[in-house]
Amino acid sequence: MAGDRRVGSRPNVAAGRARELTAEARRRGAEAGRLRLRLFGIILFVAAQCGLAATLSWGLAHDVLGRPSPIFAPSAAVGTIVAALGQRALRTAELMLGVGLGLLVSDLLMRSLGFGPWQIGLVVMLAIAVALLMTGRSGALVAQAGSTAVLIATLSHVEQGLEWARIVDAGVGGAIGLAVVALLLPINPMRILDSATAPVAATLHTQLREVAHALARRDPDRAIRALDQLSGMEPDLARMHEALGGAEEVTTIAPARWRRRVDVENYRRGIQHIDRVVLGCRALARWAATTLQYDEPVPEELPGAVDRFAEAIQLLRQEARAGGSFDQTRNAVLDGACLAGQAYHKGVKPFSDAVVIQLRTMASDLLRATGYEPETANRMVREAATA
Repeated sequence: MAGDRRVGSRPNVAAGRARELTAEARRRGAEAGRLRLRLFGIILFVAAQCGLAATLSWGLAHDVLGRPSPIFAPSAAVGTIVAALGQRALRTAELMLGVGLGLLVSDLLMRSLGFGPWQIGLVVMLAIAVALLMTGRSGALVAQAGSTAVLIATLSHVEQGLEWARIVDAGVGGAIGLAVVALLLPINPMRILDSATAPVAATLHTQLREVAHALARRDPDRAIRALDQLSGMEPDLARMHEALGGAEEVTTIAPARWRRRVDVENYRRGIQHIDRVVLGCRALARWAATTLQYDEPVPEELPGAVDRFAEAIQLLRQEARAGGSFDQTRNAVLDGACLAGQAYHKGVKPFSDAVVIQLRTMASDLLRATGYEPETANRMVREAATA
């Protein structure tokens, strides 16, 4: 009879797992749809910025400054806007420096060498070499130095004043690009950060829950799959840091967004510690898989602790977006630390002990992400774990 019950329970377990997978797939699909919608909105906004900047830069250079064909002005304006977030001011400086460097090298050499095919090649080669030696690998500066050198070397003998025109175009385009970003159409820094941090928070939340289920159901393969997912987060982390740089730049140069400086600072502090949390989650998944592979006992509080940490990460993003006090996040973290402490006092083996240690380390990092100093965070974790 007992054997019959065990056999009969297998379809129920499989059906339950299938329902979980279906619900998780639906949740991920809905979250992905929301992320794509937010990304589409940001793309349209940046496209509008580029169109406005191109129009204004052409009008200023052509109608106000009298440039008959200021092609480079809208190009420089668009190049400034589509530069990596957080590097637009730097991109404008590189445009100007690259143009000046190309003009200097080409003008000096063409005066002494004259015009010809081999002179053009030599001028371009030296302009790019000097740019690379000065800046390392700054693509915008090197490209502008090379293109300016080509322009001056090939056309200066038939058209005068190209040097001044090139500098005017670069200055007008870069200035208009920054003005559009800072004054006319400044992007919402919180929208940038929310879109960039959402995939990171979603992956951490989902995979920590997978680790919790793996521990509860003694499924080492599930923990290993979670580890694989956590190990593939580098592109999302890179986008998150790029978005942080962009948000900081916007709140620095755009007066309309200055009031968001405190919110962006909260994100900056949290992101600084989330990097360590990601590493901790990977270690946690690895130790959980090893615990199960060595068939060590798993106190029932241990999966609950991991699941509470998953919830804390989700709450951290929600409260950061709302500019709140992080009370719910801190409560979830301390609940998880308390459960981990209970699991430890029930008795754990070496690998499950490593899981407990990793949870306590992550608890400290998450509390520090909410604004606590390291000493305070560590003390709170110790008190929760020994309660």
